[in-house]
Amino acid sequence: MNTIRHLTILGSTGSIGESTLDVVARHPDRFKVVALTANNNVEKILAQCRNFSPRYAVMLNETSAEQLAKALNVEGLDTEVLSGVESLEKVAALPEVDAVMAAIVGAAGIRPTFAAARSGKLVLLANKESLVMAGRIFMELIKENGATLLPIDSEHNAIYQSLPHQFNGDFPTAGVSHILLTASGGPFRDAPVASLEQVTPAQACAHPNWDMGRKISVDSATMMNKGLEVIEAHWLFNAAPENIQVVIHPQSVIHSMVQYVDGSVIAQLGNPDMRTPIAHAMGYPERIDSGVKPLDMFAVAHLDFEAPDFERFPCLRLAYEALAIGGNMPAILNAANEIAVESFLNEKMSFTAIPSMIAHVMKTIQREEITTLDDVLMADNAARAAAHEWLVSLK
Repeated sequence: MNTIRHLTILGSTGSIGESTLDVVARHPDRFKVVALTANNNVEKILAQCRNFSPRYAVMLNETSAEQLAKALNVEGLDTEVLSGVESLEKVAALPEVDAVMAAIVGAAGIRPTFAAARSGKLVLLANKESLVMAGRIFMELIKENGATLLPIDSEHNAIYQSLPHQFNGDFPTAGVSHILLTASGGPFRDAPVASLEQVTPAQACAHPNWDMGRKISVDSATMMNKGLEVIEAHWLFNAAPENIQVVIHPQSVIHSMVQYVDGSVIAQLGNPDMRTPIAHAMGYPERIDSGVKPLDMFAVAHLDFEAPDFERFPCLRLAYEALAIGGNMPAILNAANEIAVESFLNEKMSFTAIPSMIAHVMKTIQREEITTLDDVLMADNAARAAAHEWLVSLK
């Protein structure tokens, strides 16, 4: 990399954002942070502004933006503070920005991620929702505007690395048979199904391998995260649902695999640390140091694999169903899941009610085609309303 890559990091105070900044700090000669964004974590983004001196800091929450601006002023730091979704879109499309790390969790990340694609940026995609909710529109936007898309999810990044160089989505020409999407199985892989009714938020957030935020940790416990990744893989790699197979792999050492028609299976392995796929995408096409310890194969000793149980993980089945139905259904699935997980974390309903809420919302809202981002947001809003109505009916 001969020139410095200028970055906007959407969601800098989350786990992906922090890992991204860790990689940046290791390569000050390669990366310059232009903009950082957060929802309302003033203390954390203030520390990041001290360390990386961005030109802009954006808070989604206006009150938090005012607090940050005052704190920066007291410390004499020359970072301009903005607020709101429009400001997120602005910093994602800045002319001086080369690459955008799209790491805002949930539907809130769609608009700025779309802005990055529309501006022809290198989009480092950690926001699942852009593909889950609006996959066709997003992929067309990438192509039409000459943007480059590199996946950050460890599984999709592993698939990207295991596919032929410059793979164009043509499975037969590339000799690709299946994508094998690995999953840890989460904390309840071996728990009796009957015991899941009593699961607490703390138990659901205690992932055995990965250090993630609470929402993503619950998604891992229900395996909805893998269902969303199936939908992502469909759009990223032009893979038919029947060509995407989920494989439970408890060690989380193989991050995913690609099976070829000649019988070969190519896998990407590494320690479960998000800095590996982040560094791969940030330095692409070069390899750069991520700070991750090398994988000790002797310590790993063995690798286990098993098929997912749809009775234990109904959310995975619902995701495959949403993908098969198409149209607005993946957006409905995603929105219902966000409300369900939030309700569970706030102890308003049980862990096993999560798939029940999602299934109800999917049956309640009619399938419609998605042609614009407004269609996506309408489906999102309708699903959230239906989920809240279902939650009220529980009382």
